[in-house]
Amino acid sequence: MNAATANSYPIDTLGLVVTVLLVAVAAGISYAMRLGVHRQMLWATVRSLLQLLAMGYIIKFVIERNSPWLAFALIAVMILAAIQITMSRAANIPRDVMPQVFLTLTASVILQISVVTELVIRPHPWYAPAVLVTMTGMLLGNVVSAIAVAMSRFFADMESRRYEIEMLLSLGATPFEAARPSIVASVKMGMIPTIAQLASSGIVLIPGMMAGQVIAGADPLTAAKYQFVVLAVISALTLMADSLIMALVYKVSFTKLDQYRPAA
Repeated sequence: MNAATANSYPIDTLGLVVTVLLVAVAAGISYAMRLGVHRQMLWATVRSLLQLLAMGYIIKFVIERNSPWLAFALIAVMILAAIQITMSRAANIPRDVMPQVFLTLTASVILQISVVTELVIRPHPWYAPAVLVTMTGMLLGNVVSAIAVAMSRFFADMESRRYEIEMLLSLGATPFEAARPSIVASVKMGMIPTIAQLASSGIVLIPGMMAGQVIAGADPLTAAKYQFVVLAVISALTLMADSLIMALVYKVSFTKLDQYRPAA
């Protein structure tokens, strides 16, 4: 038994049961105080447990087969699921922006794999499923939240600025110039959680990846390096994704004659 194995603390069924019971107690407090979040919390917890366990089995299967085709097939399924989640999370957005969302998520994943995975981590073999799939999952989780918030803010802000936009267009402004204040506000809004996590990591926050590696017996310094790479990469790619989605969707708010068109 090596040091890493000796110092690891695997979670058994009892640990999962205690965790679920803790959530149930919190939901009970919500019910007693009539906060109205107990049902959502319980459902989200059960759904999270089932999804994570299922993904754990799937990733284990893909790692054991060690096939690039299986790894990329799983990543493709993750992208499709991310599109659906993004469209459901973003409020009051036109449904015809789905191709732009697909392009943004796919470009982010390709950039992450080609630059970060292959140039920073450099796994062996290059398609190592343990690296490709997990890195893609972490990236998509953050990008989905960021672009959903950014799109929601953009279309809401455009509607609130409707008369200002029409005035700018009548004075000769281009659609991009008229939409720019909403684009800037939306990108900033989408980046707030990511930047806050990056800035607070290591001082008031030990992020999940680093904490998990240390608990599992990894060297804390190595875990810190991995966590920094993940956070910095996610921040950079999230900003790129936010910028790309805004560059793609702002045109939806205008007709071919450069007239403002409210979101359907």
